Formats: sequence, C-alpha cells, structure tokens
Amino acid sequence: MPVIKSAKKKLRQDKKRTVSNQKLENLFKKLVKQAKKSPTEKNIKMAISAVDKAAKKNIVHKNKAARIKSSLSKLSKTIRKPAAKKPSAAPRKKTKKKST
Repeated sequence: MPVIKSAKKKLRQDKKRTVSNQKLENLFKKLVKQAKKSPTEKNIKMAISAVDKAAKKNIVHKNKAARIKSSLSKLSKTIRKPAAKKPSAAPRKKTKKKST
C-alpha cells in the first residue's frame, strides 16, 4: 500500500481507470464477436465505432484496430447487395486535328 499522499491518489485514479477500461474492452470484444457472427450494417458500424474508441484510449494498438476494422469492412462488402452496373458508354475515338 502506498504511504505518500500523491501515491494514494494515483492508486484511486488507477482503480477508476481500470474499471472504465475493462468496460470498454469487454464492450469492444462483445461487439466485434457479434458483428462477425451476424454481420449486419448496424452491427458492423457499432463494432467499428467501439474499435475506434478502444484505439483512442490505447486499450488496443492502433494497428490492431486497423486490422480489425479491415476485416469488418470485408464482412460489410459481402452483405451489401451488388448495385446494378451502369452500361458504360463506348469510348470515343479521337479525331485527328486538321493541320492547316
């Protein structure tokens, strides 16, 4: 146990931060699992938001967060309905300029 007054305060702060970080980490893990299990737009958006918050608070490394977000975005691409492709216009042929 700390003896110095500032060390006691630091211990109190650390306990509060630990509880807050645990809540955020558990939420983050739960939402990512839920999004991977049943990938809907809503689940994926919530999971990406939680990943960003966890990375902002240094609960997960920013590169790990980027990897997780990448895998989630791949899931979202699979559930999206492919839009009807517009027929592209035939490319125009270049006309030669008349030299005078």
